[in-house]
Amino acid sequence: MIMSGKGRLMSDINVTPFVDVMLVLLIIFMVTAPMMTHGVKVDIPKTTLKKMGVQDHAVLITIDASRRVSINNDQLDVSEVRRRLPALLDVSRTQEIYLKADKSLPYGVVMDLVAQIKDAGIEKIGMVTEPVLAVEQGGR
Repeated sequence: MIMSGKGRLMSDINVTPFVDVMLVLLIIFMVTAPMMTHGVKVDIPKTTLKKMGVQDHAVLITIDASRRVSINNDQLDVSEVRRRLPALLDVSRTQEIYLKADKSLPYGVVMDLVAQIKDAGIEKIGMVTEPVLAVEQGGR
C-alpha cells in the first residue's frame, strides 16, 4: 500500500505502462497493416465515369486474364462460381458484389460469370473500372 504524506491511502492508478503498451501496439499495427493486403493482378478497363462510394465490407469478385476467379481470398474456376458462391458467402445477407474483370477477357466470359453470380442469389452487381486521367481523355 502506498501512503500519502498525511497517512491516507493513495488511490490513483498509474496509467503510464498502459499507455506505453498501447502506443507500441499502435505502431506495430500501423507497420504490419499494409503488408497484409493481397490481391490479384487485373488490368481493368478505363472509363470516364465518376467514382462511386464503395462499402468497406463489400465483397469483391475478381477474374483475371487466365480466367481464374477470386472471391475475396478464395480462388476457383469460372465453372465453380454458381455452386461454391453460397458456401463462401452468406448470400442472404450479401446485398452487393463488386466484379473486377480483366479488360482482355471476352464479353461472353464476363457475362457468364455475372449470370452465375445472379443464379447463386446475388441481385446487385457493381462493375469495377479505373478512371481515365484528364490527359488521356484529351488524346482521344
